[in-house]
Amino acid sequence: MQVLDATLSLSVQRLWGHIAPRRRWQMVGLFSIMVLGAVCEIISIGLVLPFLSVLTEPERVFSRISDQAIINALGITEPAQLLFPVTFVFVGGTLVAAIVRWFLLWAQTKVAHAIGADISNNIYRRTLYQPYSVHVSRNTSDIIAGMATKANGVVLYIIVPLLGIFSSLLMLISILLVLIFVEPVMATAAFGGFGVIYAIVMLISRAALSRNSRQISQASTMVVKAVQEGLGGIRDVLIDGTQNVYCEIYRDADSLMRRASANITIIGASPRYAIEALGMVLIAALAYSLADRPAGISSAIPFLGAIALAAQRVLPLLQQAYSGWTSVRGGHASLIDVLDMLDQSLPDYADAPVAVPLTFRQNIALVELGFQYQNRSAWVLRELNLDIPKGSRVGFFGVTGSGKSTLLDIVMGLLHPSEGALYIDGIQITPQNQRSWQAHIAHVPQSIFLSDSSVAENIAFGVKREDIDQNRLRQAARQAHISDVIESWEFKYETNVGERGIRLSGGQRQRIGIARALYKQADVIVFDEATSALDGDTERGIMEAIEDLSSELTVLIVAHRLTTLKSCTQVVELGKGRVLRTGSYHDLIGANQGA
Repeated sequence: MQVLDATLSLSVQRLWGHIAPRRRWQMVGLFSIMVLGAVCEIISIGLVLPFLSVLTEPERVFSRISDQAIINALGITEPAQLLFPVTFVFVGGTLVAAIVRWFLLWAQTKVAHAIGADISNNIYRRTLYQPYSVHVSRNTSDIIAGMATKANGVVLYIIVPLLGIFSSLLMLISILLVLIFVEPVMATAAFGGFGVIYAIVMLISRAALSRNSRQISQASTMVVKAVQEGLGGIRDVLIDGTQNVYCEIYRDADSLMRRASANITIIGASPRYAIEALGMVLIAALAYSLADRPAGISSAIPFLGAIALAAQRVLPLLQQAYSGWTSVRGGHASLIDVLDMLDQSLPDYADAPVAVPLTFRQNIALVELGFQYQNRSAWVLRELNLDIPKGSRVGFFGVTGSGKSTLLDIVMGLLHPSEGALYIDGIQITPQNQRSWQAHIAHVPQSIFLSDSSVAENIAFGVKREDIDQNRLRQAARQAHISDVIESWEFKYETNVGERGIRLSGGQRQRIGIARALYKQADVIVFDEATSALDGDTERGIMEAIEDLSSELTVLIVAHRLTTLKSCTQVVELGKGRVLRTGSYHDLIGANQGA
């Protein structure tokens, strides 16, 4: 029977394809240490024979002609003098073998966890580079579980056990060769008996391992989802008193995951006790058969010692190999999830240098633009034509579902048109040059994401702390009309905003979002309902900050309240994915309000 079935072997091959060349060379070095360890095992077991022979029959060893050269070189003149050098060599060989085994363990662990770190980083990188359309269709719980839980699981339940299986098999083969040399019949019988037991257990446990593997993969995602949703909506949870609901969801998922893990552990450890008992029976049988020989039990002691020492090595190695196999089988479902994330393609610009911004002096043009999220889904935008001059203030309004946010996502290069095109100064925006266009853009959404760090780090979002330009930081804060507030705080720009900006008011969060856009020094700023959640006075203050922005900036605004668009040079009404009307605020809205 194959140690790994076809499906699992294919998954391991896919995993190998994602291991960096540097790690592969490290694994070559690891293999060299394994070979050295196997040689040391052969030597340490082989040294048992002369050691026990000298202990039981020193005269016989002393009288061997083949040993005379060594005896003479050491100046040994009588049998009793053999004991010290032979003991010294035996102890030395045993210590060297132990050191090599420890070094092998150290190297295996280091390499395995280094590969795990590479895998986790690779998943994170490939996930961040996925198109926006992919992100909006995913559940973040799946991604977090994959990077945090399942990537670690690949190290603990796939890579480390596979290295252990390979190392164990190499050691077992070397020990088997020694045993066959010492006592071929009993060695063959012992290994055959051990092998049959493990083979039977492997056949019986395959289905259970696969079932538990799937349960672990599904439950680990549910655990992350329960934590993320419970803590993410903590306000509603506290107000509604639904803590028990989320605790129950978490408990059920966590219990399922731990039961499945326990089952895999039990299956992996169970054969050990039967094998240990069988090993003692075989040694006893061997001792009985050797005692009946003419030379008596004294001549059998060296052989029995070698067999006993070999068995003491073999049984843990067999159990390690089997436990590794159960671990790999148990982690297979999580491995497939991780491989799917590792197989995410990277865009061409992922490894390219920072994009040179496109020339933008004239206009943004949308020509016969159409968009649908999937091939057979409804059209969100259709036959849309619009011209946005550089430096203009353009406001968008329309009923829910009219395509406002989707249109802005296309303008920002987050989504690509299903038909028609986006042009910047006559140059069509494609996946190949989207980064050059996005270098012009900053985005201020309705809900500003703020990290649990300082005001400075949130304004200069995505910039390393040591690389923040302090003058540029303060200028952006002044333009966003929040510098006076920040300067009034005790720690000023080093004030920590709390997780998701919980220590700031809604207006302060939005102003930091505007300052972030200005710090980027973008010349196109998109406000996607950035003031819809604010009260009237706060909104007016935010709009004053927007109105004071440089006339060189192109500002695109989607507003929930139409009065927000008063300062726009052009107002666009969308409906059913098309441009219904364009004109000034007074022409489209003001006249109706006055009527």
